[in-house]
Amino acid sequence: MRLFGREHPWSTTTVVLVLVSALLVVAARTRPGFDPYGWLVWGHQTLAGNLDTNAAPSWKPLPYLFTVPYALAGHYQLWLWMITAVVVSLSGAVFAARIAYRLTAPPPERRFAGLVAGAFAGLALLGISDYWHYIFSYQSDPMIVALCLGAIDCHLSGRPRWAFVLAALASLGRPEVWLFAGLYALWSWRAMPSMRPLIAGGVLVVVALWFGVPALTSRTPFVAASNALGSGRRLHSNQVVGTAKRFLDLYAAPLEIVALCSVALALLRRDRATLALAGGVVAWVVLEIAFALHGWPGLGRYMFEAAGVMVVIAAVFIGRLLSGPLQPPNERFANIPGWLAAALVVVICASLVPSAISRARSEHKDLRVQRARTTQINLLHSTISQFGGAPRFASCGEPLTRLEYQSILAWTLRLNVSSVGFKYGPAIASRRPIVLFTPRPQRGWKVQALRQHRPRCRTLPA
Repeated sequence: MRLFGREHPWSTTTVVLVLVSALLVVAARTRPGFDPYGWLVWGHQTLAGNLDTNAAPSWKPLPYLFTVPYALAGHYQLWLWMITAVVVSLSGAVFAARIAYRLTAPPPERRFAGLVAGAFAGLALLGISDYWHYIFSYQSDPMIVALCLGAIDCHLSGRPRWAFVLAALASLGRPEVWLFAGLYALWSWRAMPSMRPLIAGGVLVVVALWFGVPALTSRTPFVAASNALGSGRRLHSNQVVGTAKRFLDLYAAPLEIVALCSVALALLRRDRATLALAGGVVAWVVLEIAFALHGWPGLGRYMFEAAGVMVVIAAVFIGRLLSGPLQPPNERFANIPGWLAAALVVVICASLVPSAISRARSEHKDLRVQRARTTQINLLHSTISQFGGAPRFASCGEPLTRLEYQSILAWTLRLNVSSVGFKYGPAIASRRPIVLFTPRPQRGWKVQALRQHRPRCRTLPA
């Protein structure tokens, strides 16, 4: 087994990640958030030939690549997506560790320095604020972080084709990636002519999936941008400071200070790779500020990718402290004694412990809330099954529920999200047939069928 792991490290790592992720999904006992259930609906409705992407969640092609084939598995589509989301998300820690180790470049006699830097990067990435909330609600944001870090790792490892493929996949998840993937495509087009067919194909796929699918299934090819403008979580004033604060709130101040020290050291060493990563972090935040000024939300999770790279930059400083004399040799701080470097690393790690404990408690509290929500979702499935399943409600009028359960009810009833309403008042005041699915916390669901004309619908509770 040890020999196989050495000869096939990626296969071994993948198997371990899948097993660990499956165990975490079972142990967490949570279900996807609003958006992922909408993505599951996309997969089912695509196979049914009835996809409608006008309603929330906003269109993004990355999860669509998974939820369409997973829909062939029926109700197992949910489990396949949850495990995939966790596997890809956790792989980000592996990529962060590899990048930190490579940039540390420890001498052979101090290989442990690179290992410490890698461990710091992997663990610190998973310590980003609310990161585990988005992992256990099976969102795509941690997945995109992993794809971005994977692209960086592949480039540093001399695998430009894989770097472009991963960047293109990340581009299907967040529009912020377009700038960086585009610059990399331009560089690769000029530096490696053999990659031009791959680049051309990748660009066509990204454009077709982002704008072609909604052009066929919604009111406009730009439905994602249109829906984002109406977000209730956007900043209504001081978008520049507000967006920057949302980014800084993703991690504790000590790590951000360490990252700045790493950038300063990179300037002295003329370390282009680390400086390029730092420039990417700044560019990402500036781009998010521009989006916020345009009227888009500018949420903290949209900057997870920048925070992930910042974590790697901080980890590089940790590794270089432990690697031996800092360069250039003529600087006063160039020859930090080993014991002092180790003490500094301990102090840095200790300074992050209070925030780590606080976030762990917050995540534990959130996990309890998510499990209560999961119980409510399971009761919805049971309630619909008791009435004979989704077909029983077909042709009984518009189903309605609370907004937070709209996409969940749509997936359970095998409908588009746009076919499920959430505005009770206007629907009740109208003359059309409707079926209300009202959650009653800790008491299941109340189902009410109003103004029914079909015989099979009249027997539903009124």
